[in-house]
Amino acid sequence: MCGITGGWWSAPPLHLERRMAASLHTLRLRGPNDSGCHYMEAAGGRLALGHTRLSVIDLSSLARQPMASPCGRYWIVFNGEIYNYRELRRELSALGRRFSSQSDTEVLLAAWMQWHKDCLTRLEGMFAFIVYDKVGKTLSAARDGFGIKPFYYSQRNDRLLFATAPPALLDLRSGDAPQANWQRC
Repeated sequence: MCGITGGWWSAPPLHLERRMAASLHTLRLRGPNDSGCHYMEAAGGRLALGHTRLSVIDLSSLARQPMASPCGRYWIVFNGEIYNYRELRRELSALGRRFSSQSDTEVLLAAWMQWHKDCLTRLEGMFAFIVYDKVGKTLSAARDGFGIKPFYYSQRNDRLLFATAPPALLDLRSGDAPQANWQRC
């Protein structure tokens, strides 16, 4: 298990870093080995990506998340396991992609870079992930077809929040006016 959390705000809320820290703390049991957070300007607002890690496949710091593509265009946070990542890695290597870690996260990111949403039909596994494309200014979310890995979100016109557990999502909303519009997908 790992945990992902974050969101996009057209105007960042007060104490955004504190909200993210609380959300990551809530997810610590899902990923006790490491955690990371990255903030960036995105599509006229502020994007925060957070991750708690349970190190299973690649124990090195090269597999740390949030993970950026080598060129910095794409950023990913990922919860799950891609069972066929070795086969995908070989295919992507043959297409010219280079890898610095042994992680399935890096393979998933390279697959997204190569095939975008069409990579989803190639994935065998259980997963929930978010990818941000700085150039295309898109934030894409995906989850395995069976819904094995949880993904919750809350959306309004001025923000989109997400997390792998409702309490972590609520941490991001702390201080907001109460609304019951979170959804599991």
